[in-house]
Amino acid sequence: ATVITNLLSAIPYIGTTLVEWIWGGFSVDKATLTRFFAFHFLLPFIIAALVMVHLLFLHETGSNNPTGIPSDMDMIPFHPYHTIKDALGTLIMLLVLLTLVLFSPDLLGDPDNYIPANPLNTPPHIKPEWYFLFAYAILRSIPN
Repeated sequence: ATVITNLLSAIPYIGTTLVEWIWGGFSVDKATLTRFFAFHFLLPFIIAALVMVHLLFLHETGSNNPTGIPSDMDMIPFHPYHTIKDALGTLIMLLVLLTLVLFSPDLLGDPDNYIPANPLNTPPHIKPEWYFLFAYAILRSIPN
């Protein structure tokens, strides 16, 4: 989180103030962690609600018809077929996930999770990944 939010500090004049405003102080502290945990908890629910609203409005009138050809004869009602299909797919995925979690919870786990944490150094399995390389390049190109 610090690498991504420190990208904002590269904005002239307001960058440092913006980072402090997002963090809730000049360093990562309890306020920062509480804020990030709250956003990470709420964001999936907000996205799910927006997906539901999108599906509701998308299937209310059907697709766009710029040619004016009557398409009512080709339309089938959305509700009974797609709702059952989606519910069945969701139930099957939930059943697979519950089976995996309840019968063999360590199958997809990382053995490093059972090593006691050392707060003095970063664990060796945590490395800067390739998808952060652009961010590191941007941060390194800005003089202190």
